[in-house]
Amino acid sequence: MTTEHFSRELAAFAANLKISDIPDNVIARAEDLLVDWFGSAIAGKGSRPVETITQFAEHMGGFDASHAGPSEILITRKTSSPFLAAMANAAASHVAEQDDVHNGSVFHPATVVFPPALACAQAIGASGEDLIVAAVAGYEVGIRVGEFLGRSHYKVFHTTGTAGTIAAAATVGRLLKLNPEQMLHAFGSAGTQSAGLWEFLRDAADSKQLHTAHAASTGLMSAYIAKSGFTGAEHILEGKQGLAAGMSSDAVPSKLVDGLGTRWALAETSFKYHASCRHTHPAADALLQVMLANKLKPSDIAKVETLVHQGAIDVLGPVTDPATVHQSKFSMGTVLALIAHYQFAGLQEFDQHFHDDAICLFRDRVTMILDPEVDSAYPQRWIGKVKVHLQNGQVLDGRVDEPKGDPGNTLSRAEITDKALRLAAFSGGANPAEMKQAIDLLWNIRKQKSIGNLLPNT
Repeated sequence: MTTEHFSRELAAFAANLKISDIPDNVIARAEDLLVDWFGSAIAGKGSRPVETITQFAEHMGGFDASHAGPSEILITRKTSSPFLAAMANAAASHVAEQDDVHNGSVFHPATVVFPPALACAQAIGASGEDLIVAAVAGYEVGIRVGEFLGRSHYKVFHTTGTAGTIAAAATVGRLLKLNPEQMLHAFGSAGTQSAGLWEFLRDAADSKQLHTAHAASTGLMSAYIAKSGFTGAEHILEGKQGLAAGMSSDAVPSKLVDGLGTRWALAETSFKYHASCRHTHPAADALLQVMLANKLKPSDIAKVETLVHQGAIDVLGPVTDPATVHQSKFSMGTVLALIAHYQFAGLQEFDQHFHDDAICLFRDRVTMILDPEVDSAYPQRWIGKVKVHLQNGQVLDGRVDEPKGDPGNTLSRAEITDKALRLAAFSGGANPAEMKQAIDLLWNIRKQKSIGNLLPNT
């Protein structure tokens, strides 16, 4: 009797993936996600946690102007080693809370896939087509690892930090042309270093950017050392003392290989419309629906009940009085207050208004209630339901089955471009002409024989 070896099967898929295996619509979606990620990465400029990690990366690089590394750090326009550039860019792209999310795995793939992909591709002279294939491998692997680890994992662990190490290893391993055995070892090294806990939300700590910086750079390192013969645990995911054994009580190993080569999980990934934790988006869209349909003003509303899944309560529940802009993005009340007052919860709304008296008063009138329908649908579907109690005693119900940005309610390429330009304008990370040039290149990434710098040196 043989025992199924899911880690090996997943590694073989990542190692053997070719451009001809990938449907055209999936390749196009990967390009969409790449441009979307780039905007979020530029938006990280000026963020204190991001700048701290980037300064660390630059100081550890040991490069001077005449001996710069091959890989681009986007927010500084400097170059460094692939390891350190991946670290800095992964931190930068996860602070604006605008990077993509896959619902079923509750995982943000772009921020741990594209930074190591870009850093490695620039270092080895890979083509744009190579980068896209590697990114698809990273998405398909990382999403399945997140789904495998299950809801119990996400209650305590930040899946983007944990599954993200494996996703990054798959991405870079594909660029380095690891064979299936080497890829399996890369997974083993990445998985043993998986980390990321939600406790930081209680203190408004900076850890979320550290999670993605660590996952991207750790995965990259794991692939590089596997190329040189370094071995890792061969059952790191489903083994008796592997990732699931230590981090999950409801893991389903078969999810690691669910539909490999036929079900393209990358195409299921959602864009983030509001600049906040994705758990707030369904309720935000449902509230906006009610307010627009009934021509309501914030002063008309006495309280809002959001009917949510348990994951939203686990992640958002600890944030009751946000002390920072970033922490406020994990406050259901703050997000709905901004929606009520501005019809949009974007970077400027958070930055300028998250602690306004009117926002705080509305925030404190928002509650979360576990809803059986919403909870049973999660994480495959993120349904938004609200009960809006008016000052006159009337109660209005709102419901959204697909929040803005989901595959069935997606962003067009024009909207993705506008979003990236808006993010860059907010941070000052690049001017419109620079962004347009970089975005044009990224929309045509498959035509690039090699990947140079995306932004001009300063």
